[in-house]
Amino acid sequence: MSSSSNLDFERKHAEDLERLRGFRLLDDDFMNKVFEDKACAEFLLQIILQRNDLRVQYAHGQHDIKNLQGRSVRLDILAVDEENHVYNIEVQRNDKGAGVKRARYNSSLIDANVTEPGDEYEKLNETYVIFITENDVLGGGHPIYHIDRAIKETGTLFGDESHIIYVNSQIKDDTVLGRLMHDFSCTKADDMIYPILANRVRYFKEDAKGVAIMCKVMEDMRNEAAREAAREAARLNSIETARELLTLGKLSYEEIAKAVRLLTVDEVKALDESKPA
Repeated sequence: MSSSSNLDFERKHAEDLERLRGFRLLDDDFMNKVFEDKACAEFLLQIILQRNDLRVQYAHGQHDIKNLQGRSVRLDILAVDEENHVYNIEVQRNDKGAGVKRARYNSSLIDANVTEPGDEYEKLNETYVIFITENDVLGGGHPIYHIDRAIKETGTLFGDESHIIYVNSQIKDDTVLGRLMHDFSCTKADDMIYPILANRVRYFKEDAKGVAIMCKVMEDMRNEAAREAAREAARLNSIETARELLTLGKLSYEEIAKAVRLLTVDEVKALDESKPA
């Protein structure tokens, strides 16, 4: 490795260590690693749902859910308990990322991915989409919001077992949930209240193995961001080339799509229809 490469590596490593020191559980990249631990995910869900009997079978961080007809999503945490209830836990510092239709979309994708073709609808798992937000996104001043479908005319619950919960991390009072939100805002394990979370945070911030894992996560994120930027640049270049070919008027939509490779026939057609008359 050349001296310049060594210096670049050392600079990035120092930046990663500085960034790691500032991580909180409200930062999704850090939260993913902490709560992919089954015991930590179980502790979190027990507090939010006020259920000491809840037992998590497994928890996955950065879980991809595919949608063949549209956008897929990467869930922060996907957990399943012993009753096969499914939990999607998301942290959002950006209010826009915790919009009500994002919650609806996550819920619908989970439904589509936990069933097999031919399954009866009654066998759908009970699901929870839980947003832990830095701000009071719903604006009611409550520490937690429970959203369930209800029948307008009777006021009774619809009972479809699809639940959405928003947790407002702004409220850090002396309740079980308030103390949890206090811990979500800490950058130092020594300042945290709950030992199970503090120990996990300390591992990733102070233990050599845990620090190495987090540095690898950040390196992977940089590489993925670079790949995404390259993909976007290639797509923009394909769009520009397609527009130039459309202007020439010598090729069909199918031929242009084949030439530029990154656009579908429908996308080429849409470009043609959107150009000024």
